[in-house]
Amino acid sequence: MDIRKLKSGSDVRGVAVGEDAVLTVDVARTLGMAFAQYVAGKCGKAVQEISIALGRDSRVSGPSLLQAAAEGIAAAGAKAVDYGMCTTPAMYMAILTEGFQPEGSIMITASHHPWKLNGLKFFTEAGGLGFHELDEVLEIALGINEVPAPKGEIVAMPFLPTYQKHLQQIIINGIDPEVQKPLLGLHVVVDAGNGAGGFYATMLEELGAWVEGSQFLDPDGHFPNHIPNPENKEAMASISGAVKKYGADLGVIFDTDCDRAAIVDNTGKEINRNRLIAMISAILLEEMPGATIVTDSVTSSGLADFIKEWGGEHYRYKRGYRNVIDEAVRLNEAGINCPLAIETSGHAALRDNHFLDDGMYLVTVMLIKAMQLKQQGENLSKLLEGLREPVESTEIRLKVLEEDFAPCARQAIESVLEYACEHEDWHVAPDNREGVRISFDVDGELNSAWFLLRLSVHDPVMPLNAESDVPGGVKTVLGKLYEALKTQQGIDLSLLEAAL
Repeated sequence: MDIRKLKSGSDVRGVAVGEDAVLTVDVARTLGMAFAQYVAGKCGKAVQEISIALGRDSRVSGPSLLQAAAEGIAAAGAKAVDYGMCTTPAMYMAILTEGFQPEGSIMITASHHPWKLNGLKFFTEAGGLGFHELDEVLEIALGINEVPAPKGEIVAMPFLPTYQKHLQQIIINGIDPEVQKPLLGLHVVVDAGNGAGGFYATMLEELGAWVEGSQFLDPDGHFPNHIPNPENKEAMASISGAVKKYGADLGVIFDTDCDRAAIVDNTGKEINRNRLIAMISAILLEEMPGATIVTDSVTSSGLADFIKEWGGEHYRYKRGYRNVIDEAVRLNEAGINCPLAIETSGHAALRDNHFLDDGMYLVTVMLIKAMQLKQQGENLSKLLEGLREPVESTEIRLKVLEEDFAPCARQAIESVLEYACEHEDWHVAPDNREGVRISFDVDGELNSAWFLLRLSVHDPVMPLNAESDVPGGVKTVLGKLYEALKTQQGIDLSLLEAAL
């Protein structure tokens, strides 16, 4: 098997359970050995001088894949350190934490994906591996024909309690360093989705919060209650219902490995996607007026106006959490004050947290603000006042029929741009950096509806997003796009036609 086929963005991912498993213990063993060699090369050390930490989420295949990857690390001659159950952000923080500080780390997780899947995320001191860095690891793995018997040692050392203390101290320092239970009086419902984040409820309780109604805190790799995904409707409905049932101040929900999160307010209203971006942006812009907020390309026009009204600059960039993070880092290096990179999926990376996409850190920042507002007789939803939300929205994935799909999709985008230039009522977004984004005046309202058509990074599809601030606007703009695309070869327009 070509191990490169398991690449998914900047991770390795595949089916890990059953007869059709492709992410096997043999593959994990080979990747462990390859990563140890890669890290040693980057550190300029002999492989015998380095250590690699490993952690996993609650998936049933996690223990065997972690053990196999540890054996591969030890086979290379390095020291493998088993942290057991952990979160993805914690696996990077360990590299920076005194008393731990491995040269690299691996997290065994497939995020919110079905329980039969699993994957590996890789970290060095510089952060999570990017697309091209992962290619280097996979090339090393391709050259490994056989993994020898372990020469290095494999040891167990829990890190999650240390990471928990790190988060606790952030809350104490953020509210009142003189008070050890700064969350007294705050009622928070935590939903861990049977992933790795159940400890967060215990942590909040130790800080004085009331956590009655918290649910699905125990790890269960089959995810029997709901998909652990802050974008999933059933998951959000579940945490919303719990908040309303128990009269909590807010609810917190994590994905399986806790690099993404969302919240609901005291009324059970979901605060994810654009609302989540708006809320954390407001918190940061209070402290840093004029700062730039980097988001992915599908954020709403109302969000852009909201960030501007709070005194910030909205910077749309390409989809993909690594893309927005890398662009935020680049902007800071160029002297632009950019404290946040965030995707509508909930991946959020703050500069104060090493631009690590960490759902727990994000929620921790918002909990501090929630407590401060409660002390003033207010709640978090106050921050969202003035956020204009679309009346209608949709996403359609148009199939690209050509085998060499990328050039075909790019040609379609070019044809839409040419069409836009020929029609005065098509307003090309000046700040778009992915695909083509066009806005329209509908029912006399300026720029009240828009669509974004782009190319998927990995799949032969063209995602199409459309939103409108007035009823019927989505159908109007989709009809206009259809007129521009109807003679285009190689694109299946049947779903677009059905939407009309």
